[in-house]
Amino acid sequence: MKKISRNHILTFAFLLVFIVLLILAQSFLNPYYKRILNLCAIYSIFAVTFNLVFGYTGQFSLGHAGFAAIGAYISALLTLSPEQKAVNFFLQPILPVLENLQLPFFPTLIISGLGAALVGALIAWPALRLRGDYLAIATLGFSEIIRVLLVNMQRVTNGALGLKGIPGHTNLLWSWGWLIVCLFVTKRLVDSSYGRAMKAVRDDEVAAEALGVNLFKHKMMAFLVSCFFVGVAGGLLANLISTIDPKVFQFFLAYQIVGITVMGGMGSLTGSVIAACLYTIFLEALRPIESQFTIGSLTIPGIPGMRMVLFSIILLLVILFYRKGLMGNSEFTWDGLINFFNKRKKKPTGYSSGGTQS
Repeated sequence: MKKISRNHILTFAFLLVFIVLLILAQSFLNPYYKRILNLCAIYSIFAVTFNLVFGYTGQFSLGHAGFAAIGAYISALLTLSPEQKAVNFFLQPILPVLENLQLPFFPTLIISGLGAALVGALIAWPALRLRGDYLAIATLGFSEIIRVLLVNMQRVTNGALGLKGIPGHTNLLWSWGWLIVCLFVTKRLVDSSYGRAMKAVRDDEVAAEALGVNLFKHKMMAFLVSCFFVGVAGGLLANLISTIDPKVFQFFLAYQIVGITVMGGMGSLTGSVIAACLYTIFLEALRPIESQFTIGSLTIPGIPGMRMVLFSIILLLVILFYRKGLMGNSEFTWDGLINFFNKRKKKPTGYSSGGTQS
């Protein structure tokens, strides 16, 4: 009981300090650094939710880009003002039911998550009966169908032109706050009896079913929780970058999410967050190599896409030398941190019990 109380106190104290730091960062950091930190949180949500489906339940789904698109468009349509909607929909008028509809930011995020979860349920009903590569191909196909619908539903999504002038409601408190909620819900789920059943499904579906685990129920539970938070993350992304179109949610986004999760470690929520933050910061730090830069008297022309080439090389190195990712299936714990510092404090005496020098 004492250990549990100590861990709870440490967690509560850490959250308080972290929230204070977020408030200070939101107030004093320049917009560029705030944007990077917001992207760190949003990509962390993507990675954590993918880890829940694949790392803990063993279902290789590639539909996250489509569900993020649903959340992004729902949030954008519900936060855009009627005047801004009129500016966007100049080729074809928006549907009358959406023309004057505008809601506060928090309800739009909830609706975005629920909308993504509803579509996810419709897709998961047939898709989750498949296994392995067939599931990946099916969910990727559904994701592409969603993107094509976004292009063609011009009176709802403005087609290929996308939506511009989306209010910039997303800030550090919103993005990191939702990441904390996502981590809390996911951690509680994987540590519960449902989580143990999900891991059994991941390890051996036949054995899990023989032990009485309802395969479809637990797959669907993980999938819907994942879709909800992906939809929320999509809404946060739309209100961060202020402009969206179907090209933002191509397969490349799903590839990024898979790469981040593999780098962090399948089955590690801590690894997902660390890898997402490293990925976002790394890509921004390498942005200059895509434009012309000078080293001394040498001028090097920029190479578009070189950042992703380097990221792919790093991903290959991780797969070759750290096959379990940066964290494997380990998680950060206060006990592990305290034990680490206690070991560092212990100093060898240099003498054995018999008085001879060791």
